[in-house]
Amino acid sequence: MAEAIADVEHWLAAGREDKPAEEVLAWAIRTFRPRIALASSFGAEDVALIDMWWRIDPAVRVFTLDTGRLAEETYEGMDRIRERYGIAVVAYFPGAAAVEALERERGFYSFRRSVAERKHCCGIRKVEPLGRALADLDAWVTGLRREQAGTRVAVQQVERDPAHGGILKVNPLAEWSTAQTWEYIRAHEVPYNRLHDHGYPSIGCAPCTRAIRPGEDLRAGRWWWERPESKECGLHLAPAEER
Repeated sequence: MAEAIADVEHWLAAGREDKPAEEVLAWAIRTFRPRIALASSFGAEDVALIDMWWRIDPAVRVFTLDTGRLAEETYEGMDRIRERYGIAVVAYFPGAAAVEALERERGFYSFRRSVAERKHCCGIRKVEPLGRALADLDAWVTGLRREQAGTRVAVQQVERDPAHGGILKVNPLAEWSTAQTWEYIRAHEVPYNRLHDHGYPSIGCAPCTRAIRPGEDLRAGRWWWERPESKECGLHLAPAEER
């Protein structure tokens, strides 16, 4: 145990000294299994990580947050991943009573009225289910990359997650570019969400996602009616927000 703790502290101390993604993921799996899982929305980064994990250890543990408002293409992509790798995908849903109250009291598109209303919806549909998904884990893996948005430039490959009891958050692809991500997907023929072929680099709930225009930011199609600095759903807090 003492050796494992020292190893974790070593990785945390490395900060921005990036290592190969496969090395980071292999270390995390070896150190924390079976109490480690990949949180996947089945975007490009996530399917690349599923393939990478499968090559390290075929017993991939992956969960997703099914908000009830995902695109048809997302569900189709989940099934293709399940069939390709022979893995189970554990879906966490929002509490039925909370969703019923949200739609009864605020309407079906309350998230368009303000950032606060949108974050309230995300809190019910994403943040609370994530808390349940992480309850029995010591570490979770994400597809966060620094290039994705200004709100993610401080992401490290290995970091503590104060929002979830200080468990370890592992972001193997932190320093990868979009080009690297797609090079990996094509090299290994990884199934991916078909919306990526239609101008959707970042995919969330269907009502909150649109295709981007040439030259726009990668996450411009997410909550496009909001300012860029507010475009996080609460799953991944910036360091300043965590304190």
